[in-house]
This record gives sequence, structure tokens and C-alpha cells, in this order.
Amino acid sequence: MVFAKEAGSRNDRIVASTQEEIRRLARDGNALQSEAASSISSGLSIIGKIVGHGALTIFGQVKGELRASTVVIAEGAQMEGDVVAEELTIGGYVKGTIHANHVKLNSTAVVEGDIFHRTLAIEQNARFEGTSRRNENAIDTAVARSNEPPRNPSWQ
Repeated sequence: MVFAKEAGSRNDRIVASTQEEIRRLARDGNALQSEAASSISSGLSIIGKIVGHGALTIFGQVKGELRASTVVIAEGAQMEGDVVAEELTIGGYVKGTIHANHVKLNSTAVVEGDIFHRTLAIEQNARFEGTSRRNENAIDTAVARSNEPPRNPSWQ
């Protein structure tokens, strides 16, 4: 993407690369499926459960559960909680369990937690502290676990 100004700021480059990633995911996705794109701006903090059926880009902070078909957690963004998505691209900070069929950790990503995935790509300099487990359909695993009764360690 080309900007009119000669020397774009760092935020301009981040937004441009994120917008390009969203376009790529939209092109690669099902063209018959109409999905709305939403974003959480860098000045916004949300605490709670977010559920969407389209694309979501996070530039701000989220604490809670996140479910959407296509999620981009941009560089500088922070997510604390579980994430369930078909496609997940991380450039910021995530602390929690991830269930996504396709996961990409950009070079600026910092992830603390477990990743359940079909495919996982980790760029050089990305930081990942946790375990990864390949599942043919990681989203179904997340749904099944959310329907289980809570586990009590004293029962085991």
C-alpha cells in the first residue's frame, strides 16, 4: 500500500500492513459468505465477551473471551483471555488459550499460552511461551470444551 506522504509514521505502516492482511484473508476466504469487518481502536479497552461472525481487527486492549471468524491482533494490541477463530493473525500480545484452524504469529507477536491449531506459522523474532497442539478442527475442540461441565481436581 502506498501513502501520499513520503515518510509514513510507524502507526501508518502498522495499519497498512493490517489492512493488507485483512484484504488477503477476505480474498482467500469464501466469496459467497458476506462478512462485516469490525475493529477495536488503539484508544479503546474492552472487558467482557466478544462474539462476531465476520472479521475483527484489534488495535486496543481486550480482556475476556473473543470469538470471530477472522481475527487480527495488530502490533501494539493486547488480548488477555481465550480466543476462538477460523483465521488468527497475531502481531501484538496475547495471554490465554487459542483455538484457531489457521494461526500466524508475526515477528512482533508475543504469545503466552497454549495454541490448538490446524496450521501454525511463526515468523522469526516472534515470542511464544506455551504449548502447541495440532487438531484437525481446533474450533470444534473449543466448542466441545465450552460445553463440558467444570472440572474439579478433587474428583480426579
